[in-house]
Amino acid sequence: MTATASAEAGRLHLLYFMGISGIAMGTLACMLKDEGYEVVGSDTNVYPPMSTFLEEKAIPVLAGWNPRNLEETRPEAVIVGNVIRRDNPEVVQAQALDVPLLSMPQALDRFFLHSRKSLVVCGTHGKTTTTGLLGWLLESVGLDPTVFVGGFVKGWGRSYRVGRGPHMVAEGDEYDTAFFDKQPKFLRYKPWIAVVTSIEFDHADIYRDVEHVTDAFRALSRTIPEDGFLVIHGDDPRCLEIARSCPGTVVPYGTSGRCLWRLEDTDVVGGMTHFRLVSPDGASHSFSSPLPGRHNALNAVAAVVVCRLLGLPMETLRSPLAGFSGMKRRQEVIHQDDGILVLDDFAHHPTAVRETLKAIRTFHPSRRLLAVFEPRTNSSRRRFFQREYGHVFRDADWVGIKEPAGFHAIPLEERLDTVQLVQDIQGQGIPARLFREAEPVVPALVQELRHGDVIVLMSNGSMDGVPTALCEALRGRRPGKFPV
Repeated sequence: MTATASAEAGRLHLLYFMGISGIAMGTLACMLKDEGYEVVGSDTNVYPPMSTFLEEKAIPVLAGWNPRNLEETRPEAVIVGNVIRRDNPEVVQAQALDVPLLSMPQALDRFFLHSRKSLVVCGTHGKTTTTGLLGWLLESVGLDPTVFVGGFVKGWGRSYRVGRGPHMVAEGDEYDTAFFDKQPKFLRYKPWIAVVTSIEFDHADIYRDVEHVTDAFRALSRTIPEDGFLVIHGDDPRCLEIARSCPGTVVPYGTSGRCLWRLEDTDVVGGMTHFRLVSPDGASHSFSSPLPGRHNALNAVAAVVVCRLLGLPMETLRSPLAGFSGMKRRQEVIHQDDGILVLDDFAHHPTAVRETLKAIRTFHPSRRLLAVFEPRTNSSRRRFFQREYGHVFRDADWVGIKEPAGFHAIPLEERLDTVQLVQDIQGQGIPARLFREAEPVVPALVQELRHGDVIVLMSNGSMDGVPTALCEALRGRRPGKFPV
């Protein structure tokens, strides 16, 4: 049954999204709009690319949180984002009006997942790129998948596709679902095949420690049916540990001898990453990808493994993999002119920051690399990774640390010590500068830039408009004015 048919059966027409500008919420809203629903939402902090996409889709975004929004729209169901609290005025009003509340994963299951075989990509790192690539590959070979991903696929210009094939590819994460549904989101997705790329400590606002995080992945492993598959990064000991709980078939990939699928001989030539993949039968297969870094080669391996489990011939995957241009905000080029290259990236966890810089360095070995990092997540703005952050910028030639909005509202004893972080980076011989909360960043960056520089802006949020403002400043600067 299609989502539209489900709407008719359930007599659901207008759906209201609370927290619509989040990537997952906005993506589901657009999917449902494409399927014929009337959709409206509310939020308090809307920024590109989702804000632009919602506008293009003609989905109204109301200023939240106003009870009158519910009175005026009278929706037949409200989808509630996980940032919404129980005492939110719109929640209170929806309950007073007796409007059903659904979490985002509940709605995804109700309207899309229930009628498809679920392929879920999880893990601390790489899940967005791996999800997008897997969906791209399945579309390229004609399987017409439905895809739900936490980032915009560059080749599609959106974060989803709704297909009529038997499979749904979904990015799943361990964050909780809603105030009334506190389990990890990926448990709602009922995977037939699940990929786990890595397990590290993250989401410090809901998880005590890495063991607590691992418990969530153990629960995921137990949901795999006997005829299903758990595809794990076999070089990660926590992935190996959670695999013991899996009733289905475990398929490890990675670089070590314990992996059934092995990545070998990664190299960069002509702006492409070339690698060999050794399959369980010992055969060697050559692939090329425009995405930089060994970590992205491993993401590609994970996607290829799932395709092979679905019975797709290896030779059908080479061309679409080489044509996958990646995801927005994952080492995305947002400006390239007058000898300056500006990249926008979502990296925020220490491992992601390190691997991102290492990957950029492999593609641009002779250029000066500048990195601006904003510790914006609940975990990164606190001291959980104080020591780790001090060692992840070694591939950069200059580092800026930007304090996010609201940073100084965190108690001093809990807050990331940005002064110490800058000193730790400088102690390795790397020039580093601290930008205090609300301190202008762009003028200092423009002054610092030289002809030939690569600058990467790393944040899981909007970075308070720095990427857009920097590109505008560079476009407004007269050509040839950067020192050599």
